[in-house]
Amino acid sequence: MTTQTVDTPTPTATPRRSLSERLGNELRLLPVALGLLALWLFFATQSDVFLTSRNINNLLVQSTVTGIIALGLVFVLLVGEIDLSVAATSGISAVLMAKGVVDFGLPVPLAIALGIGLGVLIGAASGRWVTLIGVPSFVVTLGVGLVLNGGQLLMLPNTGRYNLLDTGVETLAGTFVSGPLAWVLVMFGIAGMLVLKLADLRERRAQGLDAPLMGTVIVPVGGVALGLAAVTLFLDQQRGLPMPLILFAVLLGVMSYVAGQTRFGLYLYAIGANAEAARRAGVKVDRIKITAFAIAGGLAAFGGILAASRILGVSVSSGGGVGGGALLLESIAAAVIGGVSLFGGRGRVIGALFGALIIATVSNGLNLMGVANEARLIVTGLLLVFAVSIDRGIERLAGPG
Repeated sequence: MTTQTVDTPTPTATPRRSLSERLGNELRLLPVALGLLALWLFFATQSDVFLTSRNINNLLVQSTVTGIIALGLVFVLLVGEIDLSVAATSGISAVLMAKGVVDFGLPVPLAIALGIGLGVLIGAASGRWVTLIGVPSFVVTLGVGLVLNGGQLLMLPNTGRYNLLDTGVETLAGTFVSGPLAWVLVMFGIAGMLVLKLADLRERRAQGLDAPLMGTVIVPVGGVALGLAAVTLFLDQQRGLPMPLILFAVLLGVMSYVAGQTRFGLYLYAIGANAEAARRAGVKVDRIKITAFAIAGGLAAFGGILAASRILGVSVSSGGGVGGGALLLESIAAAVIGGVSLFGGRGRVIGALFGALIIATVSNGLNLMGVANEARLIVTGLLLVFAVSIDRGIERLAGPG
């Protein structure tokens, strides 16, 4: 009798913890996915062109640069920091790459590596300044961004632009994979997702958490498989899978593994939840934060180089122009709209994909409707405020449990 009365509260406590955990983690992507679907249905009714294979191709490629930069921002946001220099980093890294190819005749892979290396150094330097001096990251990275804008202007030629046509850089964004090879890549993607979700299932069960096979593995893997198959069928009607989309998918898979299946990823979430507690537990907080900033810088640089490859050149407007306003706003919005908390410790890497797709969908759909560019910025800003408000509400709801 005594044993039964002691055990009685346990079933009621477990669902509460499970619900709050899911609201703060995997279930946060559900409203984002439903919102994306609603946007697609709305714009499909407003334009006959929206759901054509050609437009879907443009939309997906359009989302890659913002998505890659947002992917790096996820790591900084998870530790409770912010990087306002990512747009400027993407611009100056693209200019360095172009300068190496055009002015110094460097091989394209080496020039790209130098550009990405510069981004990593900028991110690491910003992170080191934040951790060493203790200045808020938004102040440090805002100042770094302004410095990089000036450096970008100094590095450009008198004409204000480097033309990358026929340099070999254009193949980075201009290559397409179609036919059987495209389906092989899709199968690899599904297999990678399956491996990640099975590892997540084992880890959750080892920790004694509720982890049903259907919800943890079958539903998400099945959804990804259907999505990849639909996208491949659509894009095969054009030239196939664009290389920027493939590169984004690879980065998404790698970074999902790093954040979700490694000790480094565990430390990211621990620091974001409570940096002081993580430090007392022996986590090298400063080192993890510097690494997060370095990842953000490297991915921002790669995003800028990819953008340069798409438009066949770099100029004053690279990286969103001086100040990087639109690109910076869209990158932060993509991460936050995708469910990553601005307050640290919560969110998933895959959110960068959903957020970038929402940003690109709004931009693409409004353009097809003939709406002015100003309206796109207004809608993006409202989406960002709305997403942060929802995030704050989720934090208050999940906090006590």
